[in-house]
Amino acid sequence: MQDDGEKTFSKDQIRPLVVRSLRRSSIRKKIADYLFEISPSGSYTSEIAYNVKTTPTNVLGAMRGMGDRYKVEESLIGLNLVEQIKSSNNNVKIYKLTDFGKELISSFKK
Repeated sequence: MQDDGEKTFSKDQIRPLVVRSLRRSSIRKKIADYLFEISPSGSYTSEIAYNVKTTPTNVLGAMRGMGDRYKVEESLIGLNLVEQIKSSNNNVKIYKLTDFGKELISSFKK
């Protein structure tokens, strides 16, 4: 039993949610594609924003969720497509695709 109220889904159950999330937000799709291109490396917020031609605020919303515009449960981190890693100096957060994210994005590109 989980106390924090989070639900755990299998890959087959979450795939339709991922597809829906990426179709609903071109920013989420562009970020996932960009991170797939640079994989296995990661990137930080402003670099991602520059490469997908949006603002850092939109990148953070797509990654973690932000208010009504970017729902947490539909965010890239919330769907387990992206992971956040703190860099060695702890001031910069690096984002990179999870193995699950690589698998899904790869299947979409076929």
